Amino acid sequence: MKFRELSIEGAFEITPQLHGDPRGLFTEWYRFDRLAEVVGHPLNLAQGNLSVSAAGVVRGVHFADVPPGQAKYVTCVRGAVLDVIVDLRVGSPTFGRWEGVRLDDADRRAVYIAEGLGHGFCALSDDATLSYLCSEPYNPTGEHAVHPLDPDLAIEWPADVPQLSARDEAAPSLAEAIASGLLPDYAACKEFTESLRTA
Repeated sequence: MKFRELSIEGAFEITPQLHGDPRGLFTEWYRFDRLAEVVGHPLNLAQGNLSVSAAGVVRGVHFADVPPGQAKYVTCVRGAVLDVIVDLRVGSPTFGRWEGVRLDDADRRAVYIAEGLGHGFCALSDDATLSYLCSEPYNPTGEHAVHPLDPDLAIEWPADVPQLSARDEAAPSLAEAIASGLLPDYAACKEFTESLRTA
């Protein structure tokens, strides 16, 4: 299992070792100890999600209030997606930057997304299926979104006509989210991460 830190602090790409033969395939796609070693604290497993999307569907960009936020460990178990991490932490050196990682059922990569970061994806195939491990249960009052097609984010979604949910279609722009005080604060996110490391 190899970890690669992405250009956004708190985001990692994980590439597992695949063991295959004519019978099939085996891989460790998540290791509690290895992840804790890399990010500096354990991932509290509070909820598991499964998402199935048609090709061209864009979901996100979603984030949660910090504290407690919601860290995610995401892999694609069927098909392929472009998984996108967006730095929405006001005051971060990479605020507003995004990075994409292809997740698919061939390489079996995963991404880790720390508290305070935004997350979205575009399905590259029909029935693209994502599995999420989350550090906190879903909290509707603490979950938010930024419009995925906002030109200020300029995310290069690989879909001619992205299909959005009603919630994502109605999400505020990055500028509106900043003005309303909706976005996480970088210093508060750093403080919360440090509290996890010393707990």
